Amino acid sequence: MDETADLPAAVVVGVDGSAPSILALRWAGALAPLLKAHIRAVTCWQFQIAVGTFTPLLWSPEEEAKKICAAAVDEAFGGAPPAGLEMVTSQGQTAKVLVHESQTAQIVVVGSRGHGGFEGLLLGAVSATVAQHAKCPVLVAHGTDLPAGLLVAPGQSSVAGGGQAGSSHAGA
Repeated sequence: MDETADLPAAVVVGVDGSAPSILALRWAGALAPLLKAHIRAVTCWQFQIAVGTFTPLLWSPEEEAKKICAAAVDEAFGGAPPAGLEMVTSQGQTAKVLVHESQTAQIVVVGSRGHGGFEGLLLGAVSATVAQHAKCPVLVAHGTDLPAGLLVAPGQSSVAGGGQAGSSHAGA
């Protein structure tokens, strides 16, 4: 039985293990209690086809994605993830998967940039695409930490303050 089936639509978070995606998880941790929702941490993977290289047959991109997601959740929440947090791995292009997830989400939270791209960009390709095409509100998390009013201690299920929870842009 799915324990999240009776909960309102999730706070969906794009997770790739980068510092911005860990910040996005922290934002989700602050928003989920306010929205009475669970967190759905989504890590995407694809087979990389390259000519002239050898990929070991024992390597599983899905297992690697699971490890990346679990490590990011552990780092974001200090080993005490919020109750009901769901870790999902999905094959496909990250932006497309997150836009699809947005069809049933209350909000999608993404970091401003993930792995790849160019240093110094304010917005990465995935966050820009999700913000443009999502079917629900999108929060693009910038900076290195939550505003003081939204800080949540590991294992804490409520949020003190919360004045910026409705913001679609987290500035820092």
